[in-house]
Amino acid sequence: MANDMPGSRPANPRFSCGPCTKRPGWSLDVLKDAPLGRSHRSKLGKSRLKHAIDLTREILDIPADYRVGIVPASDTGAVEMALWSLLGERGVDVLAWEAFSADWVTDIVEQLELPDVRVMTADYGHLPDLSKVDTDRDVVFPWNGTTGGVRVPNADWIKADREGLTICDGTSAVFAQKLDWSKLDVTTFSWQKVMGGEAAHGMLVLSPRAVKRLETYKPAWPLPKLFRMTKDGKLNEAIFEGETINTPSMLATEDYIDALEWAKSIGGLNGLAARADANAKVITDWVARTPWIDFLAVDPDTRSNTSICLMIVDPAVTSRPAEIQAEFARNIGAALEIEKAAYDIGSYRDAPAGLRIWTGSTVEASDLAVLTEWLDWAFVRAKAGLAKAA
Repeated sequence: MANDMPGSRPANPRFSCGPCTKRPGWSLDVLKDAPLGRSHRSKLGKSRLKHAIDLTREILDIPADYRVGIVPASDTGAVEMALWSLLGERGVDVLAWEAFSADWVTDIVEQLELPDVRVMTADYGHLPDLSKVDTDRDVVFPWNGTTGGVRVPNADWIKADREGLTICDGTSAVFAQKLDWSKLDVTTFSWQKVMGGEAAHGMLVLSPRAVKRLETYKPAWPLPKLFRMTKDGKLNEAIFEGETINTPSMLATEDYIDALEWAKSIGGLNGLAARADANAKVITDWVARTPWIDFLAVDPDTRSNTSICLMIVDPAVTSRPAEIQAEFARNIGAALEIEKAAYDIGSYRDAPAGLRIWTGSTVEASDLAVLTEWLDWAFVRAKAGLAKAA
């Protein structure tokens, strides 16, 4: 069996969906000038945080009248800040089609206990019916479902003259897909997804409409310090100028800045999206010629170009009980990790059994091409083991 192994390994076997791999050419040396041991409230500290905000705005082409801030607790923290600070003024439509969007349903229905909530769900691999969404209500949704590999195809379903706010979890879409900012009032993401930054830091982008809601609506529940974005009834503008609510890591900040400067050097958002699209095409072409694998996302128009989720469709596997199918997929991932050909490619714990491969902008297409050879090798190996166990 060893003689049937591919002749080479990916130069970088890190295909995790978060934290994602660093940019090509990254090394610890890029952090040597990080302002360690300095206060984030010092002139230097605030200037580096503000630089990260400004580069984010520039690369993503965020409108000048939108606020961009660094907030605690990664994308999760940013989403929670938005939900707890903004919801309750009117009815809410919340969309869920994978694990993290289901978490937001739990927050809204069970924790906030809002009285007027419509939950619109879909099974893994599908989107809810977007035509039924009422954007005169507040709407909470992910742009790209990280654990299911299904994204919204566009923002056409959101009215330009809507009365409600749109709250978008954009964490595995931003920097790889072009978002229509005019249709988004709150957008959240993290450093550790498409840009390969370090965990624990979130980004919050607010439209003028979201700012107005913050300044005119007070939730019925108390807000902890980490969620407070207003002071004396007005937006705390300092948060969006680099004065973070709590202490950020200046080492992680410098790492994020490095990733942003790399993104700028390859053409900004256009360059990033092109890399992700080319990476996704490598996997798409492989799936088209490989009978044992298929996309979890049913509609090609809604397939992610970053978090690609796959299911094993070989009859010898699908005819077995669910726990055997899950073990089969785990065996493929484990074999590739042992061979140092791929790390962390198992499906998310709450998702259907299968594989999940990150194809975002920091991944190299050449590594993905080699990975597909190893996937075929691992499948043959696992199938042989399945036959022996029968």
